[in-house]
Amino acid sequence: MLLIINILGTVYGYYWYRGQLSITPIQFIPFVPDSPTASLFFVFVLIAFLFRSNWPLFEALAIVTLFKYGVWAVVMNILTKMVSGYLPWEGYMLIISHGAMAIEGLLFAPFYRIKLRHIALAAIWTLHNDIIDYVYMQFPQYQDLFIYVREIGYFTFWLSILSLLIAYYLCIRKNRLELSL
Repeated sequence: MLLIINILGTVYGYYWYRGQLSITPIQFIPFVPDSPTASLFFVFVLIAFLFRSNWPLFEALAIVTLFKYGVWAVVMNILTKMVSGYLPWEGYMLIISHGAMAIEGLLFAPFYRIKLRHIALAAIWTLHNDIIDYVYMQFPQYQDLFIYVREIGYFTFWLSILSLLIAYYLCIRKNRLELSL
């Protein structure tokens, strides 16, 4: 069931980005749809689990990006409500779905078999994505928050660092909780 929910969420997420993707320069397309790509990483993790296997690079990408973009979207939608005084129903749906997204990647951490090299590759992907978003201005469009783009970029960078540290703590450190599939 979780796999189906994540597949549907991933498809909807790419659909949600359709307008922005239609005007995105081709070299940035892999980096623009942040949340659906995070959930796509988790779809691969769940498929591996069904086969009683681990795909540690996807596990690292999933735990880091699910937490990061889950928290990011919750914060941006709350800020939109605070700044504009209004949030459409989709905003509330995004708060709930992205809150769940942030949590689900963490819940499966005891089953991940991530090594430091996988976290390093996830760090490169994630921090590179921040550069694409805030140096090349390809970040997700929240019109009411555009005037705060520098502050949001700074927050996003530190959220990336926090996400990487959490992944390290849950998946790499000695004495971590480790469970078998």
